[in-house]
Amino acid sequence: MFWLILFILLIALSLGGFIYLVTRVHRFSFIKKLAEKHKALSWIVSVIPLIALLAISTLAINVWSAIVIFLHLVFFWLAFDIIASHFRRTYKSEQKLNIEGALAILFTFVYLLSGWKFAHTVYRTDYAIQSSKELGQDHLKIVGFADSHLGITLNGEQFAAEMQKIQAEEPDIVLLAGDFVDDDSCRADMETACKALGKLKTKYGVYYVDGNHDKGYFESSRDFTYDEVIAKLEENNVVVLRDESILVDDKFYVVGRKDKSDESRMPVADLTKDIDDSKFTIIMDHQPNDYKNESETCADLVFSGHTHGGHIWPAGFIGLMTGANDAVYGAEEGNGTAFIVTSGISGWAIPFKTGTKSEYVVMDIHNKQQDQ
Repeated sequence: MFWLILFILLIALSLGGFIYLVTRVHRFSFIKKLAEKHKALSWIVSVIPLIALLAISTLAINVWSAIVIFLHLVFFWLAFDIIASHFRRTYKSEQKLNIEGALAILFTFVYLLSGWKFAHTVYRTDYAIQSSKELGQDHLKIVGFADSHLGITLNGEQFAAEMQKIQAEEPDIVLLAGDFVDDDSCRADMETACKALGKLKTKYGVYYVDGNHDKGYFESSRDFTYDEVIAKLEENNVVVLRDESILVDDKFYVVGRKDKSDESRMPVADLTKDIDDSKFTIIMDHQPNDYKNESETCADLVFSGHTHGGHIWPAGFIGLMTGANDAVYGAEEGNGTAFIVTSGISGWAIPFKTGTKSEYVVMDIHNKQQDQ
């Protein structure tokens, strides 16, 4: 619902922004000169580049990306307009050239180009967590990621290349916290990605929980089903947890929750009530939206994705203000539980990240007593 409201708002802003930009493009000197003799034609010429921008970005990427590109242009043009207006009032100068328009176009291009880079480059993020519980070893090295949304910035082969980077970390365990696939992912990418997960060599295995996109909001548009995703993951030795807990090698627990969107999901208290709380416990929960209840369990670490770290600024703040998320990105602690939200190894629909970056996270768990 949050995303639906956000997208409706984006469309409404785009319509108003379109009218605004037409009037700004009309200020370029060559169009003003054209307007002296052909007023109607000058307005048509002002509209054409904006329609071309929307059409090309829609065809080259998708409609949501077109809206994001367009709104950034509106925002930056408005900002430069305000600055230029203040400058002219202060220095009592007249507008001769549409410098603010040229700067807005250039700034939007550079800004979104950097957003493209942050979305398509997968970075490494480290977290160190100390625990008073026995781990059965000096430290536990966890590599976690989420939100591959296969097809937007990572196809199957590109996903496999990222798994090679994760393998180079020599993890004890790998956690995949949902939204592995998306509505428009294809079977070939899904199967290639599953095989890449199956090639990971770890001490304790690879664990997966589902996200809100894995089942598919429009599953009929995909050439595979959710059940086939699960079957392929399990075929490649990925442990699928859906409201289940597992004691790993008698050392620590991994608890995997169904996504919040699943009405059959169990309360976390019921899911963890039989766990030996003397052992380190990891909860995988795709959406970071149940912190209070999770902090009241024996959980030592809760790992989530879903938010994409804000993805397009300032969407992350909107998620917090509406209560859609308890956190957007990074690490925090509550009642002795460490909560970590990753920005995701990719993102949904829009191949730009202006509020964050793509990443996988390395979580090193150390025993306090052994460190002393």
